[in-house]
Amino acid sequence: MKRNFPGFRLFFSQLSLVLIGALLFAASFPNLLSPDGFPFLAWIAFVPVFCLIRRAGLLSSVFWGALYGYAAYGLFNYWLSVFHPLAGIIVDTIYLVYFAALFPLLRLALVLFPKRGYLVQWIVWLAYEYLRTLGFLGYSYGIAGYSQWSVLPLIQIADIFGVWGVSALVVFPSAALASALGGGSAGPGPDRAARALPRLLARLGGFFRAERVACCLWLAALAGALVYGALSPADYRDAPVARIALVQHNTDPWRGGIAQYRQNYDVLKRLSLEALEETPRPDLVVWSETAFVPRIYWHTVYRDDPPSWDLIKELLDFLKQQDVPFVIGNDDARKEPPKNPEDGYRVDYNAVMLFEKGELVTQYRKLHLVPFTEHFPYEKQFPWVYEALKNADTHFWEKGAEATVFESAGVKFSTPICFEDTFGYLSRLFVRNGAELIVNLSNDAWSASLPAQMQHLSMAVFRAVENRRSMARSTASGQTCGIDPNGKILAMAEPFAEAFLNVDLPIVKKTTIYTRFGDIWGRFFAVSALALLLIGAARGILGGPGRGKPDAPRSPAGRERR
Repeated sequence: MKRNFPGFRLFFSQLSLVLIGALLFAASFPNLLSPDGFPFLAWIAFVPVFCLIRRAGLLSSVFWGALYGYAAYGLFNYWLSVFHPLAGIIVDTIYLVYFAALFPLLRLALVLFPKRGYLVQWIVWLAYEYLRTLGFLGYSYGIAGYSQWSVLPLIQIADIFGVWGVSALVVFPSAALASALGGGSAGPGPDRAARALPRLLARLGGFFRAERVACCLWLAALAGALVYGALSPADYRDAPVARIALVQHNTDPWRGGIAQYRQNYDVLKRLSLEALEETPRPDLVVWSETAFVPRIYWHTVYRDDPPSWDLIKELLDFLKQQDVPFVIGNDDARKEPPKNPEDGYRVDYNAVMLFEKGELVTQYRKLHLVPFTEHFPYEKQFPWVYEALKNADTHFWEKGAEATVFESAGVKFSTPICFEDTFGYLSRLFVRNGAELIVNLSNDAWSASLPAQMQHLSMAVFRAVENRRSMARSTASGQTCGIDPNGKILAMAEPFAEAFLNVDLPIVKKTTIYTRFGDIWGRFFAVSALALLLIGAARGILGGPGRGKPDAPRSPAGRERR
């Protein structure tokens, strides 16, 4: 006797969609198989997600969303666990919660807008991408548009729309294809008829005939983006050039004690001298984030650790002999009463310092700190979390207060530190303050992962395009490089190797629409998603035309009885 288990079949088909969706998402970005990622996969990466939502109920979508969020970010950000076992768990759990909330909203979009719910889903997804970059938990990794970082003709529209315009183009096909494939199959079982090729083609044809306006608008937008990408790149052939020497010492600077710090300094000094020998008078020599660990200001003033002061004195003596300005990442520790009385009023800032002839000229203190690992502002609300982080040897920093623009050797530049160049708003702020060049100092050495470093680089590329500014990246272990105002990588040092890189970067002073208005399109999607869901809910409550089954079939084949 043949037994049927429709419940099990449905469960495993939905589980398969979750796993396929998670794999497609992770593969779209730099990963273990491809350092550049597979950007073409991003255009269909969310089809399984949107199909799953059509088959799941409102309550079950919470479960599937949680599972997808944990699986997708577990695969995508696998390298976080290298930093600390809790880091991966924390980020994966955050996205478990985010997607557990997002999936029911995506499902609700279908219920409230039965004819064109896929368009509302598309806008809700884009709103989610923007909103999750805000606040204490703000995190830009995994935004769909960043998967296209290497497709230079497409990403030129970032100087108007930021990454949100690229995401809008990339996510739309997934929402539309899921609607075409799903048809009216939001019920309890899979649409077996869609497996047959003729039936599938009929369904797709019916959908695109019915939705030709939306599909044609998307095609026109895609074509327009590519045309703009061909015509808009900055012509910098006659632009002045900044010559930057970037030093990559290939160690995690915080590992070890004073002996390791001295060894790191010896490598930094040797590589700097080699860079200066190759290019005698660069405009700047740049060392990476906290490349030199002993606290220069603190030990110069307080002298409470003789070995550290000895090493700092060696550094200052070396810098006095140089005719070139040095930009150095360092922990800027100071006494600032009444802050931190339990530790003698000492306050630490993750800082960048500009030295000329051994004298500290000015400095920048990091404005956007990494949640949990650099900053936790909820000690009073969650004291047990705060204590757990401190016991895990977390190094907390104080936030800086000023978006500093340095000026040296005739170049005006700003220095987002590591995580900061993953956010568009901050580089925009520097440029609006007068920066003509963006110089990023990063330390991703702790990840011991090329995909982690490439994912970071993929977002940095957008900062150059958004503001039409060249970018230099000096990193502890990679990806040390120069990026032109069009997002093209002009030169890059070999990752996980001691290296220096002399790169000539054009100084372009164009003011872009993005620089003027910032993430206005991200805010537009957020406001639009909220308005649409509220309007749909109001129509549903009042018994208006928004009620019914999601996306009724539009093809003759779809009207046949199943």
